Parts: sequence; C-alpha cells; structure tokens
Amino acid sequence: MAHSDRPDMAIAKVYRGTFMHSTQQTALQVLKDELLGVDTDGKIAFMRPGAELGALSQTFGFSPSDVTQLAKHEFFMPGLVDTHIHACQYSYVGTALDMPLLQWLDTYTFPVESQFKDLQFAERVYSQVVSRTLRNGTTTACYFASIHTDASLLLGKIANDFGQRALVGKVCMDTNNSVEHYKETYQESQDETCRFIAELLKRKYPLVRPVVTPRFALSCTGALLGQLGEIAKKDNLHIQSHISENLEEVKIVKELFPESESYTDVYLKHNLLTDKTVMAHGCHLSDKELDLFKEKGASLSHCPNSNISLCSGLLNVRNVLNHQVKLGLGTDVAGGYSASMLDAVRRTRDTSKVLNIQNPEHETLTFEEVFRLATLGGSQALSLDDKTGNFEVGKDFDALRVNVAAPGGPMDWIQSEEPKITLEKFLNLGDDRNIAEVYVAGRKVVPFKE
Repeated sequence: MAHSDRPDMAIAKVYRGTFMHSTQQTALQVLKDELLGVDTDGKIAFMRPGAELGALSQTFGFSPSDVTQLAKHEFFMPGLVDTHIHACQYSYVGTALDMPLLQWLDTYTFPVESQFKDLQFAERVYSQVVSRTLRNGTTTACYFASIHTDASLLLGKIANDFGQRALVGKVCMDTNNSVEHYKETYQESQDETCRFIAELLKRKYPLVRPVVTPRFALSCTGALLGQLGEIAKKDNLHIQSHISENLEEVKIVKELFPESESYTDVYLKHNLLTDKTVMAHGCHLSDKELDLFKEKGASLSHCPNSNISLCSGLLNVRNVLNHQVKLGLGTDVAGGYSASMLDAVRRTRDTSKVLNIQNPEHETLTFEEVFRLATLGGSQALSLDDKTGNFEVGKDFDALRVNVAAPGGPMDWIQSEEPKITLEKFLNLGDDRNIAEVYVAGRKVVPFKE
C-alpha cells in the first residue's frame, strides 16, 4: 500500500501489530507487524511495515513512543457491515419463529411495528439495538425503521449519538389489510418520505444517511413504488427492499403485477433497481434476474439466519458471486434471531455446506470469502466502499480490536498460532467479549463512555 498523498495531515493515532482485511483481489490479506496511522479526520493516513517506524515518524510527525502496540493475541480487522436489519423488530428478537414469512408478518411483525408511534417506546428499543450491534462489531448498519417518520428520525439521531455509520429508512407501505392502523395512504407515504429525507439531510449527521424504503412489492401499490423510484432518483439516494424471500410471496407478486416478467422486473419498471439498491434475501431469483442485478449494479443482502428460521429458502451465494452481483451479509433481525454479524458469518457457511450436502458439486464458501462478504462485500453492497470496508489508505478507520484471549471469553488461548488460524477461530467461536474496542471513522465508540 502506498504512502498517503497528504503527509502533512496531523496524525491522531498510530497502531502497530497484526491487521487482517480483504481487498478486491484477495479474500484475506494478513499483515504482520504493520503500522497504521489515523489522521485527525479519522481517515487512514498510512499503512506500512513496522520496520519503517523511524522514517514514518519523521514524515508524519509523530513520536514512536506514542505508538499503540497490540499484544500477540490481538489483531485489528475492519468493522462488520450489516446490510439488512429491522431496528423496530428488536424488541421480540429470539422469539416468534414458528410461522412462514407472510403469516409471521401479520401475526407478529406488523402489530409490534405499529407501536413505534410511541416515541418513548421507540427510543428504548432503538437505543438498545444500536448499542447491541455496536458492541458486537457492527460499525455500519442498513436499518429498516417503521412507517412513523418521527420515530425513524429518532433512530437516525440515536445512531449518530452512538457513533455508528448507518443508512436509515422510513418504511413505506400503502397496502396492508392485517393490521388496521399500520399502513399509509399513497399520499401520506409520499409526503412523509419526503419529510423524513429532508429532515434527516438537514441535520447533517456525518455518518447517517436516508435510504428510500418500500417494504416490498406486496405492501406497496405500483403507484407508490413508482413515486419512491422518482424520489430516490431526484436526490441520488440509496434504496432498500425485499425480494424473492419466500415462494408464496413470489407467487403473489406475480398475481399482483402480471405485466412484469419477474419479481425483479417489478422493481426495475418502477426505477427501484439502481447501483445504490440493496435487496434482501433473493433466495428464489432466476439466473435471468441475477443478470439484471449485474446489469444495473444492484446488490443483494444475504440473510441466512432468517432464511432458515422462517423456512424461506437457501440462497446459493456461489451462484450470485458467479453472476458478479454485489453481495453483503445481513442479520435480518427479527426474522434472524441474532443481532450479531458473527452469527451471519456462521450461518452463511452453514447454508453453503447444506447446499453441498444436497449437491456435492456445489463449491462451498471458504471462511476467507465469508470474511470478505461481512466487511468489504457489505460496504460494496451499500455503495459505501469508497469510505469503509478495509484498511486502504484514505478510507475511514472503521475497525475492531479483537482480543482472542479475553478473560472470561468464549475462546481458550492455548498457544500462539498464525493470524489466519486466530481469525478463523474468532469468526467461529468469538463474541462481543473478544471485541475489546470498536472504531468508526477513527473515533473509539466501544467501550461506551459513561
């Protein structure tokens, strides 16, 4: 990696030790005894071998005695990117997994989400989900909120206050017959979406941005989908929704939109399939639909815990990657029963192995590939890879300081091992107790300040 083009930038912090990250060419790059400098803007100023300490300290104007040295059982990795999480479902995470998707939404989800008109309730839940995900290493989250504008704005404020990088979406749905008061009119949805976007942008949070959020084709009329596509286009905004999660859902979409060739074509026709679109699930997409995703630069969020927990389907990630479609991982709380991206990593590998059991010719995903999906892949899926995802010079320092020998932790440190093996153990066995520090844009956000 090259030196920074701005050696005159003031250096705020320098770390020395083992760093592991992904690049476009390499699923896992291990850098031993490396020096990483963070400037006062929270960006990575340099990334060079430890042997260059003397020269770097002169070039960038820091004292070698101020370097933070990692222990042999510690390493830095990029922050985890959750590309799909329903913040307003966190209150019942870990429960209510006894029904398929559509019945689950009617029975559990919509009644709970309707409560978010109560801002005190919203603040309690949203504060908990942001703090929990940060402690578990999620430095970037793409959140679904509810249909309530003020509560959705509150989620943006809470993410900003905690220091998490976030895309926040006010949910749009003008079709819902199961919960009487949990839907909007077409006009309300349009007006409140515009109000949400304008107000969130006006607040100028440095790391929080709005995302246009039609819930999915089943809960939106074609007119609303089209209007949301126009709103996103006007301000060049991110878009998120769901697609092809469950076979019953796919069948009903076909009935509701008979003029469309496929589920993907529904979003395409309404200008909702762009290079800033991330669609959750995609378990039942055809190869032709994946080609459309590739052509438009749209992304998929793989949510394996939810896919299994609601018996929705198994996404063939290898096939998605072979189609060169951008893909990240998502927890999909509360269809997924864990808010930890480490769980998403594990369930991604489990799903890949189940597909191999079903078809021995299926090439399973390696842990290195899944590591990339959880970090750089997620940032690419959210079109944020110019800012985060790995340790490239010039990007924001979004990072986890991992201690695999944390006292009382879930892992036993028996002997010193190669960093690659240590990372694999952490991904399979670790939890928040091993995440000693979390940084977002150079700011230490975990441990929380009292």
